[in-house]
Order: sequence, then structure tokens, then C-alpha cells
Amino acid sequence: MRVQERIIEGLLWLSAVITILITAAIVWVLLSESVRFFSEVSIIDFLTDKQWTPLFAEKHFGILPLVAGTLLTTAVAIAVALPIGLTIAVYLNEYSPGRFRQTIKPLLEILASIPTVVYGFFALTVVTPFLQKLIPSLAGFNALSAGIVMGIMIIPMISSLSEDAISAVPRSLREAAYGMGSTRLQTAFGVMVPAASSGIVVSVILAISRAVGETMIVAIAAGQQPRLTLDPTVPIETITTYIVQVSLGDVPHGSLEYRTIFAAGITLFVFTFALNNLSFWIKKKYQEKYD
Repeated sequence: MRVQERIIEGLLWLSAVITILITAAIVWVLLSESVRFFSEVSIIDFLTDKQWTPLFAEKHFGILPLVAGTLLTTAVAIAVALPIGLTIAVYLNEYSPGRFRQTIKPLLEILASIPTVVYGFFALTVVTPFLQKLIPSLAGFNALSAGIVMGIMIIPMISSLSEDAISAVPRSLREAAYGMGSTRLQTAFGVMVPAASSGIVVSVILAISRAVGETMIVAIAAGQQPRLTLDPTVPIETITTYIVQVSLGDVPHGSLEYRTIFAAGITLFVFTFALNNLSFWIKKKYQEKYD
């Protein structure tokens, strides 16, 4: 039995080391190629230039249009997913019968298992034509339909994690609220949701991180026109879409134009790394507060 435990411990240690080494290798590749890119392109221009045209004759390497496109689609996605996901979480925890909750939660997870390329074609062939009936000026490729469908995709993440956070709230708080004469609605949104706010905020941050890194939906439905805009009805390009565009294109390997994908990749890595650390910090802060 002792030998088996040592073997299991060794396998767990090996898995942890492999994960760390893979992460370090990814960071090394991004950093090494990005350093070569920034040796030819000023990092000041990269961060401040308002045009991104590395594949054009007149080259500009300003990442702001790609960042704007990424944040725009993410904002639309969160605007869709947060109210729906939180409402689902509250309903499942406070209103639904136990048997119904056990049935509906796995069904919600099906949304997360659908391939994102399917979501992308759904946005392009169903959501965009429907929105064009409501907004005639809406372009065929646009940030709005891509963001809406991306929001649908991340609903299970917000609803599931938020429901778990609400379920972790001590039952005594709910009973105290009922004892004070609160209705079920007042208890849900006045007591349970605020008490579970740390878990809900973490779920939203993780959902934002997932949306920022989404590729196929925006690549199919949002377009490939980098522009610095807050208008969701026009074509835009995100960081992930540009990486796909160059990776599948005819850009010579090792050229300055090719190395732009590593500069874009390190930017995306910084975004997701910051969001994940923010969620970890918030969770840790609230745990220390209530311990």
C-alpha cells in the first residue's frame, strides 16, 4: 500500500512539473519572439499607434485597434451573459425544486460543450440576419452578433459558478432574512447575492477571461477589419482573429509581419494573466475577510 501511495505521489508530482514546464515553454516562446519583434518596432508605437496594418504596404503596428475589438466583443458578451447567468443562478438556488435543479444544471453545461465553430456559424447565419431586420444598417460582419453569441456561450460558466457561490452561503442568513419578514425575492437579491458577491465576481472575471481568448466565433462573425471604434454594428478584428489570419495566410515564416502574432499573443497573455490573478486575489481577499 505504501508503494502504491508513493507511485501516486510521483505521478501527481510529475503532472504538476509537466504543467509548469509547458507554461514556461509557452511564455519563453512568446517572450523570445516578441523581443525580436520589438527590436525592430518601437514598443511606444506598438502601444500608442491607432492603426494596425502590418500586412499593408504602409505598415503601422499599433495594437490599439485589436485591443478595442477584443474589449468591444467581450463587453457585449458580458452584457448578455451576466444578467441571464445571474438570474439562472438565483432561480436554481432559491426557487427551483431540487429535482429540477439536478436536471437543468447538466443541460446548461451542454452549452459549454458545443464547439465554438458551431457558435460562430450560428452567429453568422442566424443571429446576424435576425439583427439586420432590426438594425438595417448592421454590417454582415459585426461585433454585436459575435458578442451576443459569445455571451450565450459563457452563460453556463457564470450561472454554474454563481449558483455554487450562492449555495455556499450559510443557511442561517436566509432564515434570518425570512425571520425579519423579507420576501423570497428580497432575500435572494438583498441577502444571498451580496453574501456570495466574491464568488459571483470571480465567475464574471473568469468569464471575461474566456471571452477575451475566444477565437472561432469572432473569426467567423466579427470580420477582419482592425479599427479603433466602440460601434458594435461595424466589422472589427480581435487579437485572436488576427493571429488566426496570419497563421493561416501566406506571410513568410520568420518575417517581421509573421512575428506580429507573437507580439499580439504576448498582449493577449498579459490580459488573461492579469484577469486570472485578479480573480485569485479577490477570492483570497474575501476568504481572509470571513475566516
